[in-house]
Amino acid sequence: MKTRLAIAIAVLLVSAPALALTTSYGWEDGGTILSQFGDITATNVGDQVHSGDRSLYLVDQQASGTPQAFVAWVVGLTDGDEVTACFWRYDTSPGASPSCRIWGSYTAVGGTIDDYAGSAGGNNDYGPGEGWDEVCHTWVFDSDTGARDGLVVQVRTYSSPGDFVWIDDLEVTAPDGTVIHVPTVTPVNERTWSGIKALYGP
Repeated sequence: MKTRLAIAIAVLLVSAPALALTTSYGWEDGGTILSQFGDITATNVGDQVHSGDRSLYLVDQQASGTPQAFVAWVVGLTDGDEVTACFWRYDTSPGASPSCRIWGSYTAVGGTIDDYAGSAGGNNDYGPGEGWDEVCHTWVFDSDTGARDGLVVQVRTYSSPGDFVWIDDLEVTAPDGTVIHVPTVTPVNERTWSGIKALYGP
């Protein structure tokens, strides 16, 4: 009986899914981006939204190259950890600029979001260009033998100067125990109850 119980517990431990942490952000509190690479303008707006009242408006200001808006940063990762990020994007130019895609980059152990430690890749989905659509990507973390422990989620725009896209409803899932940073203006644990109600309603 004890042997069967021990085997059953061992099976449960092996088959139990790893706990995950999910953070959602919709730009409702007035935030924009965490950082950027290249020349891109980020504004919190209310004229084109997927849900709620606000979204992120990105304008490409760069004559060449690919500007990048950093919309999330996950730290505390180790080899093999999976990070999945999704956001909704808006453009109305099928098969042409403006367009954008989701991408990732690594950050160095103990560094900031701007301490680049290599590309994490992304996908080749530029969207249908027919209004709002959701794009997602999952990364399997590579620490480069312990040199890095963070992953930045980027919006990369592929446009000409002055072209624009909207981003909304970001969601990031990472292993329990990591820390997910999004562009929130004030951390929830520092807000007053009246402030929270003002942002999200009663």
